[in-house]
Amino acid sequence: MAGTPDYYKILGVPRNAEQDEIKKAYRKLARKHHPDAGGDEAKFKEINEAYEVLSDEKKRQIYDQYGTGNPNHIPQGWGGTGAGGGYTVNFGDFGSWAEILDSIRRGEGIFGASGGFDFGGGAYAGGNPFAGGSPFAGAQPRPQKGRDLSVDLDVTFEEAFNGCEKRVTVRVPGRPDPETLTVKVPAGAVNGGRSRFKGKGAPGENGGAAGDLLITTKIAKHPLYARKGADVLMDVPVSIADAALGAKIDVATPDGKKARVTIPAGTQDGAQLKLSGKGAPKLKGSGTGDLRITVRVKVPTELNDAQREALEAFKEASAS
Repeated sequence: MAGTPDYYKILGVPRNAEQDEIKKAYRKLARKHHPDAGGDEAKFKEINEAYEVLSDEKKRQIYDQYGTGNPNHIPQGWGGTGAGGGYTVNFGDFGSWAEILDSIRRGEGIFGASGGFDFGGGAYAGGNPFAGGSPFAGAQPRPQKGRDLSVDLDVTFEEAFNGCEKRVTVRVPGRPDPETLTVKVPAGAVNGGRSRFKGKGAPGENGGAAGDLLITTKIAKHPLYARKGADVLMDVPVSIADAALGAKIDVATPDGKKARVTIPAGTQDGAQLKLSGKGAPKLKGSGTGDLRITVRVKVPTELNDAQREALEAFKEASAS
């Protein structure tokens, strides 16, 4: 179908790839682009969509034939029933197009004299397929899984850093009453991280399973800190004198403590310093990230007489 992504290209595998090769490619890309590892959420979603289709032989067969992994998206007249039907006619069961055209030229109908599916009045299990009604009369519509739903969960920087539990009340269309869920936000949670509650999404149709509820963590901005994965970023203002002469200063760390930082003599504005292990807990594995400090040399906007005199003397000494 026009506009359908090339799932093979997304996973970087050939069209005749075996399942092991598809799974291996998916795992490699999922680790690289997972939002919890600082990856792109849209790219991660695209990779999952491709794997969901290509890892399922039935969906993959439909995708290879029609350009979509969803049977309900097969255009009318291509053998699918669309959203309202409950059956599928597969032309592959009746031979190649060349055989079908030869059958038409011989006057045997679309599916031939022995096809057993003659819409022109031929035999169908011993008689007219539409005698007494359609052969599909009474066929049950296919079960359809309900839609996945998404909800944003707002948390503070501290809640994401230390972990917490939040109660979320959701009202799902198709369900009579709202439901309150307890969401466990892990220590070190990242912006855009997701929790999945299976079966808590929209109800299915025709006996299909309910969809899932996806709760996405949204971390509020902090006046001092920002996050990049497990690393915590912060700017630290430093005076011209401390930057030029060097100094030791105390900075507030995100765990609520203080740490002494050495500013080397001659430090320039924008210089990067690192305090190892002072970042957020890592979601995968053990340990913590780092606190990464960007030095911001602060130029005074007003000077007293002593400061002005000192800077004039420095300027004069620098010129000689």
